[in-house]
Amino acid sequence: MKILQSVIVKQVLTDNSKEKLLHSYEEQKLIFQKECDQLRFELKKLEKTKKFPPASLKSHFEKEINIRQEKVKLIDFQIEQLEILPLGSELTEQSIQSIVEIKVGDDWNKLSSERMIIVKDGIITEIR
Repeated sequence: MKILQSVIVKQVLTDNSKEKLLHSYEEQKLIFQKECDQLRFELKKLEKTKKFPPASLKSHFEKEINIRQEKVKLIDFQIEQLEILPLGSELTEQSIQSIVEIKVGDDWNKLSSERMIIVKDGIITEIR
């Protein structure tokens, strides 16, 4: 019989992977900041049309802007934490599904234990 099992993929922090993560965080941060600017622009544009009640319009846009600003704060926190982490730390990157063959007589405790794939600079270095 075959079953699906979750496998955690962890990335070992190296100078190269740290630089890529920082770049990724900065890109995400820039996207959210641009979205905030776009939302402010759209708000001003819609306020001039006077087709919508100003109070509800403003509250809707402020809510969306605040959501994105919170995401920027979270990214800033992630950047701070990444700066603190020592090289060689293992960061959980994702969880994937694996097909596992089981048969009568297999040790269930061994099969059901958490499995991991360790990746260093894009290369699998260990399977646990």
